[in-house]
Amino acid sequence: MPIAAITLAFDPILRLGDVAVRWQTVALVAVVFAGLVLAGLIARRNGLRPDDLLFIAVAAVPGAVVGGRLGYVLLHLDYYGSNKVAILDPAQGSLELALAVVGGVASGTYVATLLGAPVGAWLKAAAPSVLFVLGASKLAMLLGGAGQGQPADAPWAIAFTGPGPWASLAPDVPSHPSQAYEGIFTLALLALLTAAAMAGAFRRDDAQPFLVALAGWGLTRAAASTTWRDPTVAGPLGMGGLIALVVAAGAVAGWLLVARRSGRVPADGTMRDVEWADPAARPRF
Repeated sequence: MPIAAITLAFDPILRLGDVAVRWQTVALVAVVFAGLVLAGLIARRNGLRPDDLLFIAVAAVPGAVVGGRLGYVLLHLDYYGSNKVAILDPAQGSLELALAVVGGVASGTYVATLLGAPVGAWLKAAAPSVLFVLGASKLAMLLGGAGQGQPADAPWAIAFTGPGPWASLAPDVPSHPSQAYEGIFTLALLALLTAAAMAGAFRRDDAQPFLVALAGWGLTRAAASTTWRDPTVAGPLGMGGLIALVVAAGAVAGWLLVARRSGRVPADGTMRDVEWADPAARPRF
């Protein structure tokens, strides 16, 4: 057995008297809260109504649950094909992240249109927050021993020791820190997107930054999935990696469509300016 270069030995449970909660859960709550605060600050700076954020964020939850459940069913299609009743059983199984993101965006966008909010501007404002939450939440998995990849003898292989309980099977086996791969590269993507925005790459208030972020994250997740413990179905990719790749391809297609409509890639080859309504003029909800 390879010797882990990095061994993590700590109590993954926060104990406050009779109350016990996983450190991973505490970190996830903090990450989501920080992401919402970041989205609100960006929205205010961009002239959007921060009070719309609450409605959009809450509306994203059911879409994320439905999309995530659909993705999980695809991951375990053999089982759910013969146990269809279990698909709707919330106590059985879990959710898949890539389609959860897509579903959350879909339901959040739908409610934004009902509110009369500028959907493109909101997606642009949400891009940094979504990348931050996706990246930081992956790193938070290290606090619970979740998301370990295939066994490895790399210098950065990680093993979790101690009583736990740890979220990965065989946590003491030195393995690829797949959760760290995805988290670090997602946060690096956030830094690149931020630098591009500061350089003036995204001047229009449309969905292009979000679609670029989604495409980049999908590719990052697909690459990280090659180290997962999931069975492969196409080359080095498992079903989760394939789903991430499809999400990335869909985001690229969406970017091309939005870019063409906004005038960046016009059908006639000429550039044109587009007048956008002032979101501050919209009646309060």
